[in-house]
Amino acid sequence: MSGTLNKVMLIGHTGDDVKMHYFEGGNSIGRFPLATNETYVNKTTNERVTNTEWHNIIVRNKAAEICEKYLKKGDMVYIEGRLKTRKWQDDKGMDRYSTEVHCTDFTFLTPKGSGNETPQNNPGQNVQKPQATQSSQAAKSITEEEDDLPF
Repeated sequence: MSGTLNKVMLIGHTGDDVKMHYFEGGNSIGRFPLATNETYVNKTTNERVTNTEWHNIIVRNKAAEICEKYLKKGDMVYIEGRLKTRKWQDDKGMDRYSTEVHCTDFTFLTPKGSGNETPQNNPGQNVQKPQATQSSQAAKSITEEEDDLPF
């Protein structure tokens, strides 16, 4: 196989609000932690064990602004993106590495008005839904028109 694939899909809860950084030229970047959980039963002790994995999520430009506006700590979100590892040096000059998920697509999964949000604070979920609402209204009108047929 000559091609390669770098794709990550995560569903988890945000560990903090989105932290924004703005650059000259109008570009921006948003960062937030995402927690995913793995739960299983230990066969020797019959205890339920939950392991939490933390992921560093990076969102850019307009997507970052949308996430900052509508994502709050504890919200559930679907993230799709690519893994990237950065190398940097700490205060002591030691090389450090951090792996990040550079988000290319996301979907808010926390329902409007649940948790610590008020209903008007989460219209971001409606960004993709107006088309669905319009098509469902069109389907209703078609159904109503069909009901008016004499046969």
